[in-house]
Amino acid sequence: MAYHEYIAIEGVIGVGKTTLARILAQALPAQALLEVFEENPFLSAFYADRARYAFQTQIFFLISRYHQQHTVIPKALQHGRLVSDYFFDKDRLFAHLNLANDELAMYERVHAILAEQIPTPDLVVFLRADTDVLMQRIALRDRPYERHMDRDYIEALRQAYEAYMRDYHKAPVLTIDTNTLDFVRSADDREHVIGLVRAALNEGAIQQALPELQREAPASGLRILQGGRRRLGDFQRFHRALDREKGFGSDLSLNFVGLTEEVGEVGREIKQILRQAEITAEAIGNREEALERALAARRSILAAEMADVLAYLLKLANYAGIDLEAAYIEKMGQNWQRHWRVEPLVSSNTTGEKEAGP
Repeated sequence: MAYHEYIAIEGVIGVGKTTLARILAQALPAQALLEVFEENPFLSAFYADRARYAFQTQIFFLISRYHQQHTVIPKALQHGRLVSDYFFDKDRLFAHLNLANDELAMYERVHAILAEQIPTPDLVVFLRADTDVLMQRIALRDRPYERHMDRDYIEALRQAYEAYMRDYHKAPVLTIDTNTLDFVRSADDREHVIGLVRAALNEGAIQQALPELQREAPASGLRILQGGRRRLGDFQRFHRALDREKGFGSDLSLNFVGLTEEVGEVGREIKQILRQAEITAEAIGNREEALERALAARRSILAAEMADVLAYLLKLANYAGIDLEAAYIEKMGQNWQRHWRVEPLVSSNTTGEKEAGP
């Protein structure tokens, strides 16, 4: 099955998401998925009194966005590229801006259940603009329910988007500053933006598909299986789908035992490789070549054992509620700033040095 890319466009109200989605759909080419937001019966009341109507508005949007993305995206991607003027994660961003306390807690429980069923984009195009520019564009399009839009709300939303996209790791993000761009009227600006998106899509190789699950696996799981530009979080989602499909348990202690057993298997393979390398080195007199020969002979076995270690680590991260990619990026950022201390390595047979580990 051919792999077709899913591009999501995001940004604050009035930044030009729908306009760019239509442009890209024609230029790439791709199918266009546009958010159906005007059907929300609470929207006008929400803009008039956000505190009173926030929860109703947010829950309606959550269910509506889930229904549209869960059903439409997987089917569309069977036939070709898809470009959408929103991604599912935006709903949670708005919820944290508009809800609090018990309402936010209830929302989070519902969102956590639904989000697992939604495919992750291959590329998120984040359109930026200053608040004054956004207010001008909102006024220019003159939608009735936006005529009394609160500037402070747009500013808060802009800041929320900036913070959210800065920490977003599920997919590659292409950030485009639109303050001085007019991709509606300017052909040069339009071609410039299309070129940026094409270049972003061409970065990185398409990865091979993962093993098949049955069709009752969630759409997100099936999407991950088909290959593409995956991130570590995609593999965590795959293991959640696999656990549901195969009925695997989520007991932390049992899976930790499984992890230690697989680490032991890796150690056993490395021991075998080093032992064979020593024997070969005595015969040919070249340690580097001897090690490479020993590795070549058992590399596939070692790879399988390492894959098992990674699988258990991903499963443990799922059960502990940890975003492993985000944790890795944060920890390695700290390590990059550290000054490593080199200490003497003392042993009964050898002398040398060791580095203080992370």
